[in-house]
Amino acid sequence: MSKKILVWFRNDLRLHDNEMLVEAIAKSDEILPVYCFDPRQFELTRYHSIKTGATRAQFLLESVAALRQSFQQLGGDILILKGKPEDFLPELVSQYEIAEVYHHREVASEETAVSTQVEDLLWKQKVNLKHFIGHTLYNKEDLPFPIKDIPDVFTQFKKKTERDAIVKPCFLTPDKINFVTIEDWGVLPELNELVVHEDLDNSIQNIDFKGGEQQALEHLHDFLHTGEDMALANASLKKNEIVSRLSPWLALGCLSPREVYWKMKEAEANYGLKPYFNQIVLGLLWRDYYRFMFKKHGNTFFKPEGFAIDAKVITLSDSNLLDSWKTGTTGHPLVDAIMHELNATGYINNASRQLVATYLVYELNVNWVMGAAYLEEKLIDYCPASNWGNWATVAGVGNDQRLTNSFDFEKQLKIVDPKGVYAQSVRA
Repeated sequence: MSKKILVWFRNDLRLHDNEMLVEAIAKSDEILPVYCFDPRQFELTRYHSIKTGATRAQFLLESVAALRQSFQQLGGDILILKGKPEDFLPELVSQYEIAEVYHHREVASEETAVSTQVEDLLWKQKVNLKHFIGHTLYNKEDLPFPIKDIPDVFTQFKKKTERDAIVKPCFLTPDKINFVTIEDWGVLPELNELVVHEDLDNSIQNIDFKGGEQQALEHLHDFLHTGEDMALANASLKKNEIVSRLSPWLALGCLSPREVYWKMKEAEANYGLKPYFNQIVLGLLWRDYYRFMFKKHGNTFFKPEGFAIDAKVITLSDSNLLDSWKTGTTGHPLVDAIMHELNATGYINNASRQLVATYLVYELNVNWVMGAAYLEEKLIDYCPASNWGNWATVAGVGNDQRLTNSFDFEKQLKIVDPKGVYAQSVRA
């Protein structure tokens, strides 16, 4: 009897550098790729927001559709389901006589709770749920310290990791896959089937980003390979002006961090732009850092008091101030311009995120978790660790207490928009 492995896709929507997929192909006769649109990811939250808003949901749909097309080009498909993974996966294991289930491990509590439920149910069927880690630049086992001893101070984490750990090469992209035979692979949901708590008539079509692996690789190529013109144009760029805009594809795993790293190394050798590319690698390190911090500290990042011993407690109720911040009607030109961009495109750069977060927390005196939850709804590059970790840091309740009270709104204004050009261009 042939060995079949079910490959449960989550935030790993790619063929390139996908250890989970490569091993499943190598260890089986046939694979069954599966993606579940979990309705819990589109519910209302207790923070007066939606877990996944329309723009973010559209980017997800595009990314899953692109993965489906990649599998179809290899003579197969991916089974599309709408429902809870714990309700479907055990049934599929039984129906198709699956020997093992593979998936990528997440670090935030809601996602890990789903994995645990699935694992417990599969255990009763004597089937193993095998965990892979494919979201970080550095593998956990290659770090120069165990998770419990990872430095809470980012600069220490960066120094020791860059000195003592290596970035592994990418796994090859499969060019042949044997698929389990299925009559009905399922239909990709429409946006209005997923997003039921938002008025889609007023949603703006996102023309800046399109989901999917091929879009990710094309964007990476365009960013890296503009030759001598890039070297001349970007030689004097300031740190805050170097924005790759790769994060949406990294968040859904349409793009591998290691792919970004090694392609940058190639371009660096060609164009000699080490300072320029270092800023992008720094961003990848921050992603790693917060994922490993979540692994180390767990749910503390979601609590309003965070890691602070004497944190000021602010109500979690909705308010006019919060609403004015969300809708970009605070009266502050730059804050409002940034929020309009967020609402229209699902993306703002890191400096802009820090500025509007600082404004909400310190100028409007609104509880930081309300802002974090709103960006969870809107950001197409949302991932729990980076979003909630960064917000906790801005609010002064993060795990690196040396950064407490280091966010000054007026200073950030000068960094983001020193001449007021950005605010004017967005308003225009």
